[in-house]
Amino acid sequence: MTHTDPAANPMAQSEPVEQRFAPVTEEVKKLEGTEIIEQGTLAGEDILEALKDVIDPELGINIVDLGLVYGVTISPENAIRLNMTLTSAACPLTDVIERQAEMILAEFSSEVSINWVWLPPWGPDRITTDGRDQLRALGFNV
Repeated sequence: MTHTDPAANPMAQSEPVEQRFAPVTEEVKKLEGTEIIEQGTLAGEDILEALKDVIDPELGINIVDLGLVYGVTISPENAIRLNMTLTSAACPLTDVIERQAEMILAEFSSEVSINWVWLPPWGPDRITTDGRDQLRALGFNV
């Protein structure tokens, strides 16, 4: 068995080692079923409020109240990424909704991306109280 000089082996030193990386902590907020991560200077609530101007062409209700927006992430550089779904993966109006969302959010950031997600699948339980009221006004039984 050989013994080495602790001074020759930096791993054997008993002094505390400087931590070079700060732990990453993200605060995830939830607003009416939508996860919000804010790392930049934009407010996730403002993004959701703006997205209420994006109307689902088939139902005539905004995408936030329909529960189609699963998450909003704002990067440290204020890039916006949405995690969104549709009522059906075969929705022929995906491009229309995507363009509307990008146009509206261009007011906040030049970098807007949409990540289409299908799990968990959308269901009527994701519709907000306001969305249910709007659908009832249109004659839907929700």
